[in-house]
Amino acid sequence: MPTPAGTSVLVTVTGPDRPGVSSVLFAALIRHGVDLLDVEQVVIRGRLTLGALVSTQHDPEALQEAVEQAMASIHMHVETSVQPAEDPAERRHPTHVVVITGQPITARAFGAIAQALADVGANIDAIRRVADYPVTGLELLVSPDPGRGSEHYPPGTLRKRLVDVARTAGVDVAVERAGLARRSKRLIVFDVDSTLIQGEVIEMLAARAGAEAEVRAVTEAAMRGELDFAESLRRRVAVLAGLPESVLADVAGELELTPGARTTIRTLKRLGFRCGVVSGGFTRVIEGLVDELGMDFVAANELEVVDGRLTGRVLGEIVDRPGKATALQRFADESGVPLEQCVAVGDGANDIDMLSIAGLGIAFNAKPALRAVADTALSHPYLDVVLFVLGITRDEVERADAAEGVLRRVPL
Repeated sequence: MPTPAGTSVLVTVTGPDRPGVSSVLFAALIRHGVDLLDVEQVVIRGRLTLGALVSTQHDPEALQEAVEQAMASIHMHVETSVQPAEDPAERRHPTHVVVITGQPITARAFGAIAQALADVGANIDAIRRVADYPVTGLELLVSPDPGRGSEHYPPGTLRKRLVDVARTAGVDVAVERAGLARRSKRLIVFDVDSTLIQGEVIEMLAARAGAEAEVRAVTEAAMRGELDFAESLRRRVAVLAGLPESVLADVAGELELTPGARTTIRTLKRLGFRCGVVSGGFTRVIEGLVDELGMDFVAANELEVVDGRLTGRVLGEIVDRPGKATALQRFADESGVPLEQCVAVGDGANDIDMLSIAGLGIAFNAKPALRAVADTALSHPYLDVVLFVLGITRDEVERADAAEGVLRRVPL
């Protein structure tokens, strides 16, 4: 004879977290001969909430009494409730991951995001904290309300709605598809100027020629997409004519990494990522930094030097907007990684093509032209926020750093 279906009972235990709570609960459940269907646990600041969904062939009230007696012996609160049979059509499957970052994330900001999700028919299935430094980061798993259809919002609607709300609320939000695609990223490339490093190399070189203001104006127009990058680069490099070759080493020695850059690359390399830079800047200036960070790939422009002086010209093909996308494709092909498993991070209009072909394009403190096309936009001045977007938590990063003796938190 087939075994009759049991009664599903949800057991919820709350109280101070300490060793032995689960063992006491399950000892009582074992004595009652139940089958375990599901279990989840969360601890917030030392307070435990443990839920177990079980199936019993016996009297649910007897199970309730047994569990209450067991948990009372260790001063824990317990509630039990009989659950209706599960309807497979109503089973929730998270379709998206929403990462919220802020300094801080206010209750008002989180409430606005939650309301926006409800407005588009998205249910929050799970929440976890992914960071408390240098920003607060929360990760939400969301799924469509089955009562409104499994695909009730058109592609892009969820992200657009949340980005609009987040901007008003003063937080950043990243929206990605849930599942294997999110966890399959294996290659990342960074723009250099104002992304991997602080400032613009061409402006630092131009300062040696007394033309910093002139060059900065051209750079900003190019980053906004108002000027062709290749032509703007030629115009800016022309003012360097006559400078001694030694200025390249001088400027290289003055480069300052963006906060969190070392942590980001160190962590991604631990995970087996291939890491590279694709820059509209100059190989001779950034090559030392690239070697120091252990990058796997570099694409940048070559300045012509004759008789120890810069000529004001660039050699070979310029790494411009289409050139950056070509460089990412080449790096991906050489590494055997499909583009959908690639991540690109940049800040200007010349990064648009590169971010567009990557599986995940991240605009970092970017100009509006790039923010409009990127998969997600970050406005915090810390590069390690990229890790949280990828689902890597601050606790995981710091445990790995502590194991290598490199853990430190710089006061903000």
